[in-house]
Amino acid sequence: MKSNKILLVILILLIACAPPPPGQNPNPPATFPPKPTPANPQAASSSDPAPAFVQPTLDPALANSPHTDVLDMTHLTLGDKKISTSPQRGHVYSCTTQFNSSGAGGAGPWLNGDGTWDLTKKYIVDGSVTWSPSFTISVQGSDRVFTSNDLPDHPTGTFPISPNDDAYQVDRNPNSIGAQNVMFSVPANPTVAAQPNCVGGEVGIMLSGVLIFSAFDAEGRDAVAHEVQDSCDGHPQKDNAYHYHSLSNCIEDGTTGHSALVGYAFDGFGIYGYYGLDGKELTNNDLDECHGHTHVVEWDGRLVEMYHYHATREFPYVVGCFRGNPSVRSLTGENGQSSGNQPQGPNGGVGSLPQEAINACINLTQGAACSFNTPNGQVNGACNLPPNSQQLACMPRSGPP
Repeated sequence: MKSNKILLVILILLIACAPPPPGQNPNPPATFPPKPTPANPQAASSSDPAPAFVQPTLDPALANSPHTDVLDMTHLTLGDKKISTSPQRGHVYSCTTQFNSSGAGGAGPWLNGDGTWDLTKKYIVDGSVTWSPSFTISVQGSDRVFTSNDLPDHPTGTFPISPNDDAYQVDRNPNSIGAQNVMFSVPANPTVAAQPNCVGGEVGIMLSGVLIFSAFDAEGRDAVAHEVQDSCDGHPQKDNAYHYHSLSNCIEDGTTGHSALVGYAFDGFGIYGYYGLDGKELTNNDLDECHGHTHVVEWDGRLVEMYHYHATREFPYVVGCFRGNPSVRSLTGENGQSSGNQPQGPNGGVGSLPQEAINACINLTQGAACSFNTPNGQVNGACNLPPNSQQLACMPRSGPP
């Protein structure tokens, strides 16, 4: 019995003194909660590894939120004469401050007479005409390049408006729809400018291949409220350029979560539909003076935190001013009054008119003295309206530069 106890003691000593298996730490550290990450990454030790890039994400619950409307469509505020000389919410910071009197004819019965209008009662141009659109978007280096014949990928109403159409009582638009020659580029990855920029007659292009104009008609009134459009919210101007003043109902915008991309502004930033991250309809109070804001959106197949515009059912509808630097201010002339087939001048000007001549008259009145620089020296003159345009430009006494 005694010998068995001696053998047991010897066995215990042998096990205690045996070396650990290969790779096992003989003195494992005590287990503690993991070291917290500093709130300020710069406060971390220089020996700490650099934090990994975190891909922005969207809350799946928000992404599945159904679209909900909040505005009273029967009492939308008119945007007549809401022209500003600086960025202002609910207004258009317009490069043009003088308008003519060739807009739509009479007052529609959908105008309430109290400074509001009823979208549900507005007339719609009859007809369903199909077209042969040509529209391409390509990224070439740092530019996003657009080419279009301005013919939509959806049906339009019948233009000129027929005397048998009830819309003819209010708007006798005599213009036809015709192909245009649209080609321009914007930054593929736009940046916010130091100061917002005024808008010209058009503000961008929609994914239907159709140009979108500012919220004003030729008289400086709320174009969406006064002029009559077709069921896709478009109509032609006098040089046959079909266009919108607001988001077309014929451009798909999904049914849940944040609205889809529906177009591009002339500064390169995206235009999205009516709804925010939670699927709720946006109003002017949700957006800044240029009609946009910043958060994570899908951009070129990635989630990116960036500035972007939203369409709303409130004036100014799409873009109130450019938050970036526009590559183009006019393709068809201010408020769509000049030819859509005119060649583009330098930096997006119309015809042979340099963009610098247009910029020199921003916030000036007709007849005001002005000047701008050219490769051949400084041009001095006065602000006037070039032929077939409602865009003031600095013109030497001898005529257009």
